[in-house]
Amino acid sequence: MNTETKKPKVRVIAFYLPQFHPIPENDKWWGKGFTEWTNVAKAKPLFRGHYQPRIPADLGFYDLRLPEVREQQAQLAREVGIEGFCYWHYWFGNGKQLLERPFNEVLSCGKPDFPFCLGWANHSWTNKSWEAGTRKQKEMTLMEMVYSEEEYIKHFYDVLPAFKDKRYITVDGKPLFLVWAPLEIPDSVAFTSLWQKLAKENGLNGIHFVGRQHTIRPHDRTLTNGILRNIPNVAGMLYQQVFDAGFDAVNPRGDMRAEHYVRSLKDIFFRGVAVRLFKCFPISKCDQREINKFLYSDEERRENVYPTILPNWDRSPRSGRKARIYVNSTPEVFGEQIDTVLDLIKNKKDEHKIIFLRSWNEWAEGNYVEPDLRYGHGYLDMLREKLLGD
Repeated sequence: MNTETKKPKVRVIAFYLPQFHPIPENDKWWGKGFTEWTNVAKAKPLFRGHYQPRIPADLGFYDLRLPEVREQQAQLAREVGIEGFCYWHYWFGNGKQLLERPFNEVLSCGKPDFPFCLGWANHSWTNKSWEAGTRKQKEMTLMEMVYSEEEYIKHFYDVLPAFKDKRYITVDGKPLFLVWAPLEIPDSVAFTSLWQKLAKENGLNGIHFVGRQHTIRPHDRTLTNGILRNIPNVAGMLYQQVFDAGFDAVNPRGDMRAEHYVRSLKDIFFRGVAVRLFKCFPISKCDQREINKFLYSDEERRENVYPTILPNWDRSPRSGRKARIYVNSTPEVFGEQIDTVLDLIKNKKDEHKIIFLRSWNEWAEGNYVEPDLRYGHGYLDMLREKLLGD
């Protein structure tokens, strides 16, 4: 069967991490040759049956400076009905970017011929980014995010060539630009309004802004969130904050809300006590099938809300015992989650049947669909079955 010519039923856009190549800054902060694979390879199981370390299969421990790796990734994604990649984009301001090489090479050489868009990871980097449970280092900022009108203009013209590329993913004729933390931009309306103006001045129809948002307040105390989970329409109120900030659509993060449904208030309370009083981190596990029951709300049936599918979550390669770990994640359980999301979007216009896959290759967070030694192509096969009917 020629899967390249078969049109997917929905628009799945996969988040893509460019951390798999060395850069001078990471060499300085974490040691010569550091990449995401450093954390992945040194991970250890924390309990019986814990799936660590996770070892890649077909693509191996790849280096994203190699164009053939990027071509192989695009081919795997294309074959299962993924529309394109959303490359994480690290623009800090003051002329500073990080990890930009893989995408810049994709843009400049025209290969792979596979759709893409950009997701602005607008958060500062600290020395806790890759911290694996130690408490020896005082937290410090390594790279600070800078916001100003001058920076917004520089940033726009930096990404304008990408917006004009024929491969760039559009919604309603406008390039899709996703922002990790839309409400952290000091004057988000000023930012979005300025970019809309610049886009039209430069021959575009505008920008389709998508803001990521939790479905429960992430910075509230855990007990407060445990109570808030039962208040109707909390997600809708949080989404509205993003729309009011000048964004056209919301990409929800339902994992925190789901965890608060799955975990009892007693568990939340006693883990909090252990962390605060005894500085110890009891291992926190959630069953993936239980998580799936609470990942979504009816708000995600709205035309301008684009749900997320999350194959797994295990950040222990980065943060050790501090991590929340989802267990019993399998391709079959992932398929059940996809079915739920397909039902949520079925009545939307085709242009807006957008699902974000979190993620294509976040190996140190456990949320990836690239082949590994345990499941092989299992997660990819499940995507193809649900998206293409193969």
